[in-house]
Amino acid sequence: MYKRLFSLIFSAALLAGCAHAPVPSTAPSTAPTDPGTQPSDPSAVSTVPTVQTDPTVPTEPESPSILDFLSIATLPVGRTMYVWGGGWNEADTGAGPEATTLGVSPRWEAFAQAQTSDYDYMDHRYQIHDGLDCSGYVGWAVYNVMEKENGRPGYVTSSTKLAGFLADRGLGRLLSGDTQEPFLPGDIVSMPGHCYIVVGSCADGSVLLLHASPPAVMFSGTTLPDGSESQASRLAEQIMSTQYPDHYSRFPHCARPHSYLTDVTVMRWQVLADPQGLRQMDAQQVCALLFSDLGP
Repeated sequence: MYKRLFSLIFSAALLAGCAHAPVPSTAPSTAPTDPGTQPSDPSAVSTVPTVQTDPTVPTEPESPSILDFLSIATLPVGRTMYVWGGGWNEADTGAGPEATTLGVSPRWEAFAQAQTSDYDYMDHRYQIHDGLDCSGYVGWAVYNVMEKENGRPGYVTSSTKLAGFLADRGLGRLLSGDTQEPFLPGDIVSMPGHCYIVVGSCADGSVLLLHASPPAVMFSGTTLPDGSESQASRLAEQIMSTQYPDHYSRFPHCARPHSYLTDVTVMRWQVLADPQGLRQMDAQQVCALLFSDLGP
């Protein structure tokens, strides 16, 4: 439901994821980037005076929420390929035009629809207008939840440094290296050469996430430490196969290694509200909000 709602909202704007898994205590290393109700008796008379509002004074808009952010982040899934450099500008110094535009680029969709199961991102390096890389994707998602118009300063930088970059922009706090706090829905995680968005954690310690990773923008789940299937990897396959069947038929691999949860830095939102209480939910409960047909 939320997915459809935000898809409509952002299409219009183009025209005018079980107990929590702990965050490891290791610090990040330096690495190159991965390019009102009515009374029941209608005759009843209310004794409460009517408050008159001044129509010339704009009302304060509702703050965006973590659910808004995750709903927005699902929009390119199944519609956007991983392209090294996608979302960056021509000079490779920050956000490009697609990452500072509201909604999913029609060019991303057209390029994704033309790809087959043998897609190799190495054949399309720096076709920056055709898709997104990991930091381009996260930066695009942040822009789309924080901004209301196109062309403002963007949120794209090196994947390894992105969590710190966003914290420095005042969007949230950077978790310290010695913390044992859990991964929570909406967290933005940087690791050497990659970055992703946490959807939620599972009871076995695995994490469901959203990211741009070869071959495409997709849901993935981390495996168990021994590399075996986890609750999150099974949940990712369920989501991709039921919600994005065409994409899944071509690109069915959803698991990512347990190393995604080590040697990381985490930006935890402070400017996004959480009225639905996502931070108290596991990955399955969060997904039930994102996709009504999945159920709790």
